[in-house]
Amino acid sequence: MIKNGKIFLPPPGDESDFKEIFKRLAAAGAGRPLGKDGFPAGPWTPELLAEAISQIDSNRIGVDLRTVQLWFQENEKGISAANIRWLARVFGCDDPAATSEWQMELSAAQSRLSAKRREWKRAGSSVAQEIPDTAPAATFDDETDSPAELKRDTDAKGPGRRFSLARKSEAFFSHGSPLNLPASVFAGMTALGFLSYIIGIHNVTYERADGLVKQVGFLWAANWTLDFMVFLPLFFFFVIELLVFWKSEGRRKLAAQGDQVESDDAWLRNVDASSYTYWSVFLICLLFAGLFQWIGVSLIPLMKGGGNYAMDWGKIALVRPEIISVPETVVFTGLAYLYMCLVFYLFFAGLILLYTVVHDLWRIGDGLKKLPHVDHQQEFNEAGLTVMRGVFRCTVSGVLVAIWMKVQSSYLASSGENIVAWLVGDMSSMFQGRDDVSTGFRYRMPTHYSSLLIVISTCFVFLYGSIRLGLEGRFHAPLWKMSAVVALLVVSYLLIDAFAGFSTLLAISVLVALYGLFDPGLGRWRASELGNNQSVS
Repeated sequence: MIKNGKIFLPPPGDESDFKEIFKRLAAAGAGRPLGKDGFPAGPWTPELLAEAISQIDSNRIGVDLRTVQLWFQENEKGISAANIRWLARVFGCDDPAATSEWQMELSAAQSRLSAKRREWKRAGSSVAQEIPDTAPAATFDDETDSPAELKRDTDAKGPGRRFSLARKSEAFFSHGSPLNLPASVFAGMTALGFLSYIIGIHNVTYERADGLVKQVGFLWAANWTLDFMVFLPLFFFFVIELLVFWKSEGRRKLAAQGDQVESDDAWLRNVDASSYTYWSVFLICLLFAGLFQWIGVSLIPLMKGGGNYAMDWGKIALVRPEIISVPETVVFTGLAYLYMCLVFYLFFAGLILLYTVVHDLWRIGDGLKKLPHVDHQQEFNEAGLTVMRGVFRCTVSGVLVAIWMKVQSSYLASSGENIVAWLVGDMSSMFQGRDDVSTGFRYRMPTHYSSLLIVISTCFVFLYGSIRLGLEGRFHAPLWKMSAVVALLVVSYLLIDAFAGFSTLLAISVLVALYGLFDPGLGRWRASELGNNQSVS
């Protein structure tokens, strides 16, 4: 049968599974254009079929050749819901009615293949129990890697594969224990703390020109102790938790229908798409936030003096040489800035991964809407809510990091003797009618700028997720609550040291934010409350 100049075979309507149907249609060349002589052009090959699917106008991401090769091989691998749509377009010869029929036929055939696969696993398990001395043959659903997976791993480790910063960065979050990265960041800060104690700058004061004795010890610096020992490890933990959910459960359930190999390949392609972003962030963090900032803020003032920067633990050798020498300070600050720039690269890499997860979920949801016979709305709602909860936790952690950076920077220019006394005194000044905001010195504050970049970058990811996953239809209550908490934190950040009593608003915001870390929904709610008619933009 000829349809639109292509060979068309109607759906068989029998009990064949996906592998059986696909083998017959591939051999017949169903969906291939007729040759110049009017005869069939021949059977499909993996290369020809992958090219045909990738050339479909509405298919923005194409299909991986290795995925198509799995369809041709004798294995237990099926086909994802997204690829059913494209394969139905090919077999349906771009005819809407025929395409719809093939979508239903391929979905049913995939379900039959999944049922057979479960029966094979149960049968294999029974045989293994009856013959305990015989090792059961490993299937592709067991822990043993499938041939495709082994080939993929071999290719990834081969000498010809170029280095991918995006994949290496993603591996920091997704490989190994979820505690590895947070514990490493905590351990690095612990090592710096011990080193500062050994060289004597953990708890050090100096007398300012106006006679104020000010605490500038390393362990008193909130932007180092609180950020690198509390909020950054929490941020990394929340990113890892969300990434593990999305790769092992969320994406697999929505996009790949149990095909882990295809799901992992598609995810890595999404990661690779942001390769230039990873390199840009890496260079900015290493060169500007690390090397150049260290030279300008620490090295040059230590060597030549000047710079109009507030005195802190990194320049204390200039006024307290009996405690630490300039060479020792240069080495310590160099190690500290190297550690800082690497950790903040991982921080921004985590934000890129959060963006990738949100974009991936939105794209999959957009594709599912175009499959009228498949209803994944409830599963999509649950995945969307889980993702937004994770993004909210990461956003709160990121803004808290920026808050303590700005608090520490503002304290150094203030008239407070130590950061705790300064915050408590500011809180009490609101009730006593005092205005102590402008009594400090004027210094250059590069930390104000870097903390603002962190707030903007972190809130952008949350805003993007809110728009992509929550603005079409009704804007549900949990997302409103999360947005209100983020807005409160941002306002508190902007108003640090802007008026007498700012620390009262800051304390309230931090308490609300900490509660949100433990209960991101800010109250009891369920995915079913969104209704089955919610859709994505």
